[in-house]
Amino acid sequence: MALLPNCTWTLEAGSPPNLARAMSALKGPSANHAERAEQRRNVHHNLAFTSDPPVKNEPRQQLDVMKNLVSDIHHSLKRSDALLNEMSVYYFNGEGKFIRPRLTGTMAGAVNAHLGLEDSELERKQRIISMVSEMWHTSSLVHDDVIDHAESRRGNQSVNDKWGAKKSIVTGDYVLAVSVQLLADTKNPKVIETMSQILSDLVNGEFQQMGNREDDEDRFQLYLDKTFNKTASLMAYSCKSVAELAVPESMKTPSAIPNMAFMYGQNIGLAFQLIDDWLDFVSSADQLGKPAGADLQLGLATAPVLFASKQFPHLKDLILRQFSVPGDVEKAFETVLKSSGLDETKRFAKEYATKAIADISELRESCYKEELRRLAESTVERCS
Repeated sequence: MALLPNCTWTLEAGSPPNLARAMSALKGPSANHAERAEQRRNVHHNLAFTSDPPVKNEPRQQLDVMKNLVSDIHHSLKRSDALLNEMSVYYFNGEGKFIRPRLTGTMAGAVNAHLGLEDSELERKQRIISMVSEMWHTSSLVHDDVIDHAESRRGNQSVNDKWGAKKSIVTGDYVLAVSVQLLADTKNPKVIETMSQILSDLVNGEFQQMGNREDDEDRFQLYLDKTFNKTASLMAYSCKSVAELAVPESMKTPSAIPNMAFMYGQNIGLAFQLIDDWLDFVSSADQLGKPAGADLQLGLATAPVLFASKQFPHLKDLILRQFSVPGDVEKAFETVLKSSGLDETKRFAKEYATKAIADISELRESCYKEELRRLAESTVERCS
């Protein structure tokens, strides 16, 4: 499937999480920090049923899928140890984007509306998935900040800078442990298995991020795989899980709805990270007026750099040594800004957002489906 004028991508058929298994060609030149460090850390399907689901009127007025979510997470983390309480809720201060639970809760509403379901117990379990998605994301941020020696997070002092690395690591583990307890309350082995893949992907993604490839195509494939594992997997499997909770286990024919939800989450996740990588350059240039890309300082070559390297081959040496020589970061930053790498990255992200909207095309119309469309559009509007 051709996604960009000068790039041919082949997407593997079959079950995710496999993404593009080959980047068959990047033909010729592409067409026409500290602040960002926290930003970084920060297919149609036939929905066939054995019988038609009950037709009901438009579902009741849309619930606020984020209502009381932060306070519910705070309550779930509350323990007798005062310091553990303070540290575990420190990043749940209501100042994040909360894209993951918003996406998950909205997908739950869209699937329930499609199936004509109004079940408070089902909604309670789906809400657990929304909470877990944010808790897993946040626990990974805690560990990221320790690894990266971050001093700030969302404009505030980072947890590791405030309390030290050792206590922060244990706190991240604690948030993860409590979230697993919550997940068990769904009492759905299939959903627990689906969600567990996220943790495996997160660890795999961290190791992929530490790797590198000499071949251009392999390097971009590694970037895509890492992006799925570190960002898109959480969105994809959370969306799939709320759909699995809604689909009756008694159905004789496997439903395509969970896979539809997965594909939507996957494509939103990839678009989201591509725009985050784009912002690493644009926000730094606009706000700081000098090259100070957080990802470059961490030795990471993201999409804008990889696209730019097709126009400016000298970037490849900098990528292979992970921008470790003094002046590498500044040189790479300046080269990306004068290349078409940022335009290519933005165009690539829009392709994924468009695919996400197409993924949900066969869902029944509802206020939730409309919100899913809006979320896909707003993901790339951040670069407008």
